[in-house]
Amino acid sequence: MKPVIPDGFVYVTDVVPEVILEIRYYSGYNFIGRRVKSYNAPVAVLSCEAAEKLKRANDLFMKRGCVIKIFDAYRPEPAVSDFVAWGRDVDNIVMKEYFFPDVSKDELFDLGYIAKKSSHSRGSTVDLTIVDMKTGKELDMGSPFDFFGEVSHHGAKLITELQKDNRQVLKGTMEESGFESFKTEWWHYTLENEPYSDEYFDFPVDFCGLSS
Repeated sequence: MKPVIPDGFVYVTDVVPEVILEIRYYSGYNFIGRRVKSYNAPVAVLSCEAAEKLKRANDLFMKRGCVIKIFDAYRPEPAVSDFVAWGRDVDNIVMKEYFFPDVSKDELFDLGYIAKKSSHSRGSTVDLTIVDMKTGKELDMGSPFDFFGEVSHHGAKLITELQKDNRQVLKGTMEESGFESFKTEWWHYTLENEPYSDEYFDFPVDFCGLSS
């Protein structure tokens, strides 16, 4: 018998209990259109170091009246392989209108939207946004999570001043808390000096407990 997650990793809600979880790859509302392999529970897992820095970020957001919402955190390598297999099936475009309406599916690899290796599998990358605690609504970032297009890039010129300001609040606070941004995805942040910079993990995203 062994723990579902290995030493060095934690469930994010054990460290940052206030966060909201909307684990998209556990659901059917994502660019694939179904649950992704190895997402066995709607939980978020990160390295201990990343979770502690995320707590720092959330504390800063809460002073602004906001709280973090997580879409994805640690991502098992089998899930990344699932993305790659889906990407090669060019006829499967069931979610195109929602996530890549202006991009041909056969361009997703060349444009960098799908990769054979993901920083998420190292355990210190998180996809997130922030929610207004009074209204319960996400701040308007100008494009949805996982939208494949230039409008999702940092510095996009297709968004309003309010949307730019919201992105800057997210980016500035995450960077102040020890994370690095990713230029083509406003939601994507990786811990600086991550503990497993050369390791990619394959344990599933699952509930706390024991498995054989």
